[in-house]
Amino acid sequence: MNKEQSKIIREQAERSSSREHSVPLYLTSSFIFDNAEQGRAVFAEEESAMVYSRYANPNTTEFINKVCVMEEAEAGLAFASGMGAVFGSLATFIKQGDHIVSSRAIFGSTHQLFTQLFPRWGVTTSYVDAVDQKAWEEAIQPNTKIIFLESPSNPGLELVDLEWLAGLKRQHPDIIFIIDNCFATPYLQKPLPYGIDLSIHSATKYMDGQGRVLGGVVVGKQELIDQIMFLIRHTGPAMSPFNAWILSKSLDTLGLRMDRHCSNALAVAEALEAHSDTMQVKYPFLPSHPQYELAKSQMKGGGGIVTFEIEGGQARAFRFIDALEMILYTSNLGDSRSIATHPASTTHSKLKEEERLALGISPGTIRLSIGLEDQEDIIADILQALQASR
Repeated sequence: MNKEQSKIIREQAERSSSREHSVPLYLTSSFIFDNAEQGRAVFAEEESAMVYSRYANPNTTEFINKVCVMEEAEAGLAFASGMGAVFGSLATFIKQGDHIVSSRAIFGSTHQLFTQLFPRWGVTTSYVDAVDQKAWEEAIQPNTKIIFLESPSNPGLELVDLEWLAGLKRQHPDIIFIIDNCFATPYLQKPLPYGIDLSIHSATKYMDGQGRVLGGVVVGKQELIDQIMFLIRHTGPAMSPFNAWILSKSLDTLGLRMDRHCSNALAVAEALEAHSDTMQVKYPFLPSHPQYELAKSQMKGGGGIVTFEIEGGQARAFRFIDALEMILYTSNLGDSRSIATHPASTTHSKLKEEERLALGISPGTIRLSIGLEDQEDIIADILQALQASR
């Protein structure tokens, strides 16, 4: 099998003696050794075998293997949540006195790691604008350990040029380059072939796609994954077998779903851009996006997120959200159902006002996660809410 989709669907845990067609749930805390010598050999790392579901489980292994196929990665690890994957991938490699360079436009909880938690450990972070290539280069210090970014960013949908980033990596081979690839998914964007070290996903979002379970995953170079494995084995943020089973099944349809998310989102972005009550409509595959050509060159599609600003500030934004009839109001995204979010008062509320404004998050900013409904129904709900909120 040479085609990616065939490999993903056919990637499956080894069948048991029951000859099951669909992989069963392995709801077990531990695994039995054939004899005492095997137990000794496994713990001495002379033999590879399942030991404990905090380390590995057939369900989590199958899920990881599918993501590795999609991302063209050597190895990976699954976590209980997306933030577990972010934290584990960062905390593994930093120590007191280290420095991180990060794009300014990142998820609110990741920002809290950089500004509230890591400083307790003597680790500092410098923020740069994602599109300012010179700023990235100037921010690197002798003690810089990690370059971290989101592309597209949350919620401003800024992109980082991955070809350029690969060149920066070649200049600084000892720095670990990590990308949060959640918004794009591995179906739309593959950072690792460019030379990025690690790619992180909140599997809670598009990988699940139906708002059912939490999960996170990081994939990349084997030598780095091995180091992260040491941390998660001894700190415990493992993904449950049930969640891995759900997520692995969902990956079979990720490509089909993302095609629909993308086509719906583009239609919504075009409708919003044409409306007199909206400003700064952002969508990577919208020709007015300042990085439209870059998006077309490194992404298969524009994704399912559309961000816009509504005239009238927070009061109007709240009225708009409350007037929605079909679209749900929650802080999640990547669902089969369309979702509206007000970042300034929810996902990015812990940022200072000046920090939000620097990210393009105003009181009137609304983030839409466009679902799989008929696009005419999605657009009709948005248009009636715009009218009702006047």
